Amino acid sequence: MVKSMNAAIAGLKAHQTRLDVIGNNIANVNTWGYKTRTTNFKDSVYTNLINGQSGNAVLGNLGGINVSQLGYGSVVSSVSANFGASNGQYTGNDLDCMIDGTGFFIVGPYRDAVDNIQAVEGENTEGQFNIANSGMLLSRVGIFTPDANGYLVDDSGNYVFGYIPDNQTPNENNVVPMNYDNLVPIRIPVNEETGEMYSISSWRIGQSGTIIGTATNGDIVTIGQIAVASVENPNGLNQKTGYYYEVGNNAGRCIAMQTTAATGNINSGFLEMSNTDIASDFAAMITTQRGYQANTKIITVTDEILEQLVNMKR
Repeated sequence: MVKSMNAAIAGLKAHQTRLDVIGNNIANVNTWGYKTRTTNFKDSVYTNLINGQSGNAVLGNLGGINVSQLGYGSVVSSVSANFGASNGQYTGNDLDCMIDGTGFFIVGPYRDAVDNIQAVEGENTEGQFNIANSGMLLSRVGIFTPDANGYLVDDSGNYVFGYIPDNQTPNENNVVPMNYDNLVPIRIPVNEETGEMYSISSWRIGQSGTIIGTATNGDIVTIGQIAVASVENPNGLNQKTGYYYEVGNNAGRCIAMQTTAATGNINSGFLEMSNTDIASDFAAMITTQRGYQANTKIITVTDEILEQLVNMKR
């Protein structure tokens, strides 16, 4: 009888955790870039009431016996996140952008180049770097703006990393080439004629992440290209305060790279909405509440049986 009480308590704790997760999902229904969480249960440790036996086909002996086990309720095995891309909401701000895929923006404190990174070797790996141990932060929310020093930063002041051109001289395809040898904070370039930073009046971000600005003097300036991160196991990322992630021990390879079909294109003027499904979460909340009530009923019934046992002496 005491075992049933312990199993019910374990069930209450597990269902309470699930309610906490559901509550967090619903609270973040309008949070940019939020990824909904799912609570996974597993049955708790078992004790053997009768050990299994294979049997002995010899005259006078018995056949096999199945094992009989008693469980101790349920526990939370994991809380997993759904990193699937959500819909975008139009903001009208050209510097707001979202990734229409599985990639992440790369942001962090200022540094001339990302330390502790290694370029990925092989064919078609230009501009790819392993940033798993770089201390960089990942984000799905592209609320970007230039700061007073001309650097592109997010709404928390973290610098946005990517690639910048060495100069504004276009190649034979009339495109200003990027320097893919370094991963650096993106900054408005200096006008080689005046020696002063360009004053940008309007911005345009292409699907490849290339940032083009129109200067107040009418010049068309290639500012840089936003890099994205491809994470092998997104559920291995550690959620930080706000909408930031750090690369966890089980995230696998985390590669900074140019946008591809695998990472998804960058859409300018949009921000990614939460992928919380209110209908699913409300349905899950109802079933979780019923599960919680059922476990409280086990405690009530067990208490009544114990009371009857005590009253037998009277």
